This record gives sequence, C-alpha cells and structure tokens, in this order.
Amino acid sequence: MSSRLVVETCEIDPVEDLLAYADPARPLAWLRRGDGIVAVGDGVVETIRIPAGAAPLRSAAIATAWRDLAQDAEIDDELALPGSGLVAFGALTFDEDSSADSVLVVPALVIGRHRGRTWLTRIRSTSTSTSHSGLEPQSDASTIGYGPHWAGTVGPGAQSPQGYQDSVRQALARIADGALSKVVLARDLTGSIPAGSDLRRLVRALSTGYPDTWAFAVDGLIGASPETLVTVQQRTVTARVLAGTIGRGADADADTAASAHLASSTKDLDEHEYAVQSVLASLRPHTRALAASEQPFLLKLPNLFHLATDVEGELADGGSSLDLVGALHPTAAVAGTPTSAAIAAIRELEPFDRGRYAGPVGWVDAAGNGEWAIALRCAQFTPRGTDIAVTAYAGAGIVAGSDPESELLETRVKFRPLVDALA
Repeated sequence: MSSRLVVETCEIDPVEDLLAYADPARPLAWLRRGDGIVAVGDGVVETIRIPAGAAPLRSAAIATAWRDLAQDAEIDDELALPGSGLVAFGALTFDEDSSADSVLVVPALVIGRHRGRTWLTRIRSTSTSTSHSGLEPQSDASTIGYGPHWAGTVGPGAQSPQGYQDSVRQALARIADGALSKVVLARDLTGSIPAGSDLRRLVRALSTGYPDTWAFAVDGLIGASPETLVTVQQRTVTARVLAGTIGRGADADADTAASAHLASSTKDLDEHEYAVQSVLASLRPHTRALAASEQPFLLKLPNLFHLATDVEGELADGGSSLDLVGALHPTAAVAGTPTSAAIAAIRELEPFDRGRYAGPVGWVDAAGNGEWAIALRCAQFTPRGTDIAVTAYAGAGIVAGSDPESELLETRVKFRPLVDALA
C-alpha cells in the first residue's frame, strides 16, 4: 500500500500570538492583520523541492507534485476555513534559471486563525520512508519563548547605487529602441545578523508595522508583501495588481500632494495599465466572468502610496491556485512587457540571481485553494556558521520617461520596511 497523508483539524481556544508557536530559526508563517497560519515547531512531514533544470516550468512541476500528494490524503476538517486542513507553505523562484530551489513545505503541525476562529491541524504520513523527517506531530502545540532582540546591518550588494542608475539608463535605451515597453530592475543589499537570532522577531515587526501586507516566512525567505498574486477560495479567484509608486509626504499637505501626483502621473498610470492587462490576459484562459475595476485606486501604506486595481473571476476548470500562479508569474508588475524581452533584460542588467525575490510566495490546500503574494519587501536568510547571511531586494518599474535617480529613490523607499525591522 502506498503511503498517504492523514490530516486532522480541530477547533481550539483562541490564540493571541500565532508566531509564538513557530520555530525561531526556521519559521514558517503567513499572516495578515493577526490572521493566518503558522507551522508549530520544526516538524516537517514532506518537502517538495524543484531545483533549476529539474523541469521546464517549475511551478507546473510543483503543482503536479502537490496534486499527487494531496489527492490520496485522508482529511478530517469540519471547519473548511482558509488555511485549515492539509496545507503547504510555498516559495517559488522568480526566474526558471535561478540557482535557488522552488519549494513546498508540509508541516507536521499547523496552528491557524481566521475571523475569530482558531484551529490546530495535525498532519502525518503513513509511510516511515527516510525521505520524511520521521517526526510525528506532538500531541499538543506549545509556545516557544522569544529569543533576545538582535540587530543586523546591510549595505550595497552586487548592484551599487551608481550601478543601478547605469542599468536604468541602459533599460531606457532599450525602451527607446522599441525592444520592450517596461522592465522592472532591482538592486540588492547584503549583510548579516548574529547566528542563533530569533527570526520570528523580524516577522512580528513586519506584521505589526505593515498590517495590510502579507507577512511571510518560508524556507528562509522573510518579508511583508503588499501585492497579492492570486487568491482562490471556493473557486472564486481574486488578485490585486500594484504598479506605480510614490513615497509618503513628511506632513499632511505633502502627503496629499504626493497622492495627487501619483493619481495623475501619466508615466505611472501607463505602467499600471501594462500590469493590469498582463494579469487579465493570463487569467482569462482559466476563469469565467473575469472583471477588473475601471480605474486604479490609491493603496496607502505606512511609507508609500501604490496605484492598485482589484481583479475577480470564477475558476473555470479543474485548476488550483498553483496552476494560476504558473499562469500569472511573472507579471508585468515585477518583470515587464513583453515578458520574454523583460526577463532577458533583467538577466543582463542585474548582476545577481534574484532567487525567490519577486517570485510567488504563499500557501495551498488539498482542494487547490490558496493565497499567493509576490515576494516583495523581503530578504533571504542563509545560515553560514558564525552568522546568518542576509540578502534584501527592492526594484522599480522602468518605462519611457523614467528618471534613474528617481527610480533609485523609489528602491530606497521600498527597502525601508525591511531595513527598519532589521535595525
């Protein structure tokens, strides 16, 4: 008899701090306004890793592997809430050629909360194969005390501020030549934090400081993204497109002026329209009754304004949120237009591998429901013995009329949430 997963979800008393249950060194978390799901401790039942070159399209390979794993699972879940039952946390690479792995992680024990209801999910495998961790879910979830506060420092990485402006100029030349309409260029900051640091403190700082974002921690990738890639719940598909950005003002008058400038900026409105049309074109083959708001609205975050458009439709086939992730990624909001030309430009103009930055991050359940964001305002944390290496990323959309210095300033604004939290 082949192995299968056995899953049991039960409602429990309310929990105030989900993160208190997570593993300090390797947290798995997905949070927004206090709701979400967190893996309890470090027990893992299954990890699906797709390295570079393993499949023509890694998102498709992960979707197939997850479908195979989930279809035979024995699931007892009377709550049927977003994130209850069998779930996996996922983080996929931005570029198919990235040396980083795309990954799905199935924890042994998950604690979750949604609109006032809290639950505990135990997941185990009937197999004793050595490919699994061998860990059985503990009988009761227990909190883990937070470690001491820590601070980290980051500075210019492979792409210096001057180098970034030079790359923007090269991108503008390609746009002027008609090679592409838009390309999103990123730069990196690198540094370190002390070995043994409790990474939950960073997740908590981002989650409380930016409550309207998705705060996430998956396989060392930690951040707080304002941009939903796609959500599927009971066959309803929703997405939020963000493109066009300006920093908040220092006072109320400056704030009003900044928002008015963004709302009337032809450059930003054009950039936003590229991103919206990219998402609609990708979703149409998989959905019915797909609609987007006619005009973008201003999304206000603590440090900046975004132009935003919400999209909604109905899943038309037997697909899952992972299938839609594969159809949507990479959007024009994080790559450019046309996609193939933008990816080629990114590979040439960015002197680093993005890894999972600007890739899909989120969760999926056995029915294909899930919430996926674009991994923005994030950093990858990699233990290396005496300390933990940190690489953070931020980017800006380059279109005709972009100014290299202004785009550099935009990346500084986007770095702020993570840099402040690290400090």
